[in-house]
Formats: sequence, C-alpha cells, structure tokens
Amino acid sequence: MTININPFIVSGTIPKPYFCDRVKETEVLNIAIQNQMNVVITSPRRMGKTALVDFVFHQESIEDHYFTINVDILHTTCFKEFIYTLGTAIYDKIASKSDKMRRLFISTLRSLSASFGYDPVQNTPTFDIKLGDITLPEYTIKEIFEFIDQASKRCLIVIDEFQQITKYPEKNIEAILRSYIQKTSNANFVFAGSQRTILEEMFLSSRRPFFQSAKLMQLEAIELPIYTSFAIGHFKDANKDIFPEAIEKAYTTFHGVTLYVQRILKDAYALTPQGETCDMSLIDQLINDFVAENDYRIRELLAYISEPQKEVLYAIHDEGEVKSISSAAFTKKHRLKSPSATQSAVQKLLEDDVLTRNEKIYSIADPLLSIWLDKHVKL
Repeated sequence: MTININPFIVSGTIPKPYFCDRVKETEVLNIAIQNQMNVVITSPRRMGKTALVDFVFHQESIEDHYFTINVDILHTTCFKEFIYTLGTAIYDKIASKSDKMRRLFISTLRSLSASFGYDPVQNTPTFDIKLGDITLPEYTIKEIFEFIDQASKRCLIVIDEFQQITKYPEKNIEAILRSYIQKTSNANFVFAGSQRTILEEMFLSSRRPFFQSAKLMQLEAIELPIYTSFAIGHFKDANKDIFPEAIEKAYTTFHGVTLYVQRILKDAYALTPQGETCDMSLIDQLINDFVAENDYRIRELLAYISEPQKEVLYAIHDEGEVKSISSAAFTKKHRLKSPSATQSAVQKLLEDDVLTRNEKIYSIADPLLSIWLDKHVKL
C-alpha cells in the first residue's frame, strides 16, 4: 500500500523535502555546533524552534558524531524537577544505548544509587527514579555533568523554554548551571525559549551568570514569498493548485506563525482534490474551523485569568499594540483601575505568556487568541 504524504507537516521530524526555508538559520546553527559554541534561540511560540533544531540534529554530519538530547522544561517548577527531566533524557538518549554506558551512568550518579531499579530478564539495572528520590539536588546535578564528560561521543543538549529556570523558588540556579556548563568539555548547549525578553536579559545583562556565554539567534516568521513558493510547489507536485491570495490569507491571519499556517495548509491540501484549486473560501472555512476547534482550550485559558487581568488583556486586544502601557491616557480610554494596577496585570500576563513585549511594545502573544477575541469579545 502506498501512503501519500501530506507535505505540510505539523508534528514530529520533518524530512528535508518538506522543510520550508530556514536555510540561513540552519547554516548558522550548524556552524555554531561544529565549532563548539553554545546557542540561544528565541522566537514567539509555535514559530518552529524545535523543528529547526530537530532538522539540524538529523543531518548526517551531526547524527553520526554526536549524542543529541532534547529537554523541554516548560512544565518544571523547581530545580529537582529540572534535574529529573534532564537526567531522564540523558539516560534515554545515552546511557540506555549500551551496557557500558548504563553501568557508567549508575556508578556516576552515586547520590541516586539506592534508587535504581533492576530488570531480571535483561540482567541489567534500570533508570526508575522518582522525583522524591532526588534528595541532594546539588550533588545529583554535579554527577550528571560528570557523566556527560565521560560520554563516548560529544553531547548536544537542547533545553527548551530555558527561561523557566528563573521561576524556580531555589536561589542561584542560573549560577549553578552556568558553572557546570562552562566547565564541561564534552557538550554544547542550545537554549531555546519563547519569552524573548527574559532570555535576552539572562544572556545579555552583565549582572547575570550567563552573560555573553552563548551566540544569540532570533527566529522570525518565514517570509511570505518563500512560503508561498513552497506551498504552491507541493500542491503542484500532487496535481493540485492553490491561489497565492489564499496562502496570503492564512499567513497574515496567523501573523506568519509556522505551526498555524502549516495546519491550515495541511487541511487545505487534504481537502483539495487532484486537478482542482484551493481558493479563498476554503481557507476562510478552515480558519473558522480551526478557531472553533480551539474554543475549549481558549475558554480554559481565560478561566484562569483574573478580572483585572482580563480588562487589561481586552484593552490591549482592542489597540492591537500598546507602547505606553501605564500611561494615564491608556488607563482612561479603557476605564482601567490605575496605571499601577495595569502594570501589575501586564507583568502577570507576560509571565504566563499571554502577552509578549518586543522593544517596549506590548501585544497578545498568540494570534489564535486574538482571532478568538475578535469573534467573542465586543468592546
């Protein structure tokens, strides 16, 4: 049975023929990795940071010579969780690959030695650690880096949503991690995140431990002409067609956010029969369907936002972009409580990634949320 691949991939590894552009970013990241440099990648969420790193890591020049480890820490709330997530990923990608590395891992992580499991069938120890087993995090993190330095190949470690460590209750986490990352001789790190302001503060402020310790990359939206050419080409390969204006509608509606544009084009490709053309009406229908599909998720998000924060969120949505967020004029126009209350609400919305700030301009971080508000909130 022949499986027809939908070329607009929205999850998993993207094969080269279906990977749109990012030529310059791929080259920059490749060169940095091959020259043992750490890299920071910032972009709005869903713009394709993970896909870019995954694409680079699956190139032969990388895959054959490095251990590649991806660690997403968005869900973590403390240093112990960070260690658990990092340790699990390293065990899965390195230690589990051979009996020698497995035994090295267990002998190196002495602070956890009493907690490892055992597989009687394979006659091998297993990594069966629970969060509560990490009782000496400062020792365990040291041992993890000792293991990394003894790995049989150089390690490339991606820590996604790295800004999350600034929210941990423990003190000096940045300094602790910086000291081990600086000393390791067998690994390079890619720090990725969607909260650009926090990451730039971490790596560009002379007061912070990670100051100037990594090369900065900013991932912007793929340019519309490039994406249009990519989309039309794949439609034509399947004896289908799509109007350029239809692609532009999907692109501009979602501000070029890769995941959303890909999703709309994926559905359009699936619903366009061979020999026919995808037009604006189909794209409009698919956008409406996609917003409706996410209705529950957005209502759930708004349910956790306080009334004062919603008032500020709706005001920013009404403006589109706001520069003077705490000005008397903005407060008066939208009948907000006070400039200080607005500033407090904005700070919480930034922390929760509901708002974004770029060069002192505030806007809603997720274009899907903006579209939903257009439909459901009348000011």
